Amino acid sequence: MIIAAPSSGAGKTTVTLGLLRALRQAGVRVAGAKAGPDYIDPAFLAAAAGRPAPNLDVWAMRPATLDAILSGLDDTALIVVEGVMGLFDGIGARGDGSTADLAQTLGWPVVLVLDARGAAASVAAMLHGFATHRPDIAVAGLIVNRVGSASHAAVVDQACAAACPHVRRLGALPRAAGLVLPERHLGLVQAREHPDLEAFIVRAAELVARHTDLAALRALAEPALTLMPDDMAAAWPPLGQRVALADDAAFGFRYPHLLDAWRRAGAELAPFSPLADAAPDPRADAIYLPGGYPELHAGRLAGNRVFLDGLRDAARRGVPIYGECGGYMVLGRALIDGDGTAHAMADLLPLITSFAERSLHLGYRAATVLADGALGPAGTRFRGHEFHYARIVEEGPGTKLFEASDAHGNHRATVGQVAGSVSGSFIHLIDRA
Repeated sequence: MIIAAPSSGAGKTTVTLGLLRALRQAGVRVAGAKAGPDYIDPAFLAAAAGRPAPNLDVWAMRPATLDAILSGLDDTALIVVEGVMGLFDGIGARGDGSTADLAQTLGWPVVLVLDARGAAASVAAMLHGFATHRPDIAVAGLIVNRVGSASHAAVVDQACAAACPHVRRLGALPRAAGLVLPERHLGLVQAREHPDLEAFIVRAAELVARHTDLAALRALAEPALTLMPDDMAAAWPPLGQRVALADDAAFGFRYPHLLDAWRRAGAELAPFSPLADAAPDPRADAIYLPGGYPELHAGRLAGNRVFLDGLRDAARRGVPIYGECGGYMVLGRALIDGDGTAHAMADLLPLITSFAERSLHLGYRAATVLADGALGPAGTRFRGHEFHYARIVEEGPGTKLFEASDAHGNHRATVGQVAGSVSGSFIHLIDRA
């Protein structure tokens, strides 16, 4: 089933975390997943459920990729997917790639989380609008969040029952002071940086278990059906047989399904921490620097000579090195932090980026490889997503990595850089196109 809301901020993350842990404590083999191109929330869902939480993205992923991900959860009794943004929010006015599109593609029911702060019977109008907006999806259940009292909850419940009697009312959660996850400019503070995450999840689970009918919720779930079982090819071939993977608070934005696909293809992953001044494994035949928050640690990274020299040595030996977003910035000449201080980076690509004057870049991308390299031969096509506030101060001259466009095929441009065996761009790749 899918947990959705009218917008961000309604409490669907807290509700989903509480549901996952409450169901797990009740003995249900449960797994979480995240709709859309989010690389932060899955770690929270994994912590609540006790197993990895993948992304499910109907715009960027082929049906075969969705099948491969769901097949990895075939020992699970219940998959609970947290939606992204509002239920119908996606690309443009049609909302392509939205949580609703995922619900329609999978045939899974939606449980709607509605925030009752500052409203009572008006919540029923919201429910009616969301339940009838698209007849090809089923809004099957309702959880009302942040009610102020038992009488407030009763008014909301009665109004919703009259407006949409076919939608099962599953419970009403009272306002809980302090039950809020901290955020920064790209979303929630990462799960690995949250010192009290377990206590937060336990508290959310207690709230949900006390005020939600878990048995009724489980009864709404629909079977996970196969979409396209024949093509189980990897999202893209592994960068190498032994891939050194940057993995710490500065490099935490990667999609689990990609790493799983590489493992299934026989690749071995060798994690290392740039923040701990560790060099990539010298035995690795490829290096992957995913995105993250290098801008928050730029001074520390600039002083970590073992890490930077390890990258440079690998580049001299011709080892393929690929960086996405934050990893791309670190492969450049310099990164200017929010205070305007420039920090020298690996100097393997002709790139200087800055956070002194932030500029939001957000959206799906279709990308075609322009030169043979770590990502495959020229002409290889991918779908991905870009989300960052960095501004390019200098880029190039040099060979470009991709020809890219937005989700509609507009705003075509050449992006990223290639220098020898080193390449990167701001696009987080999700799947082959």
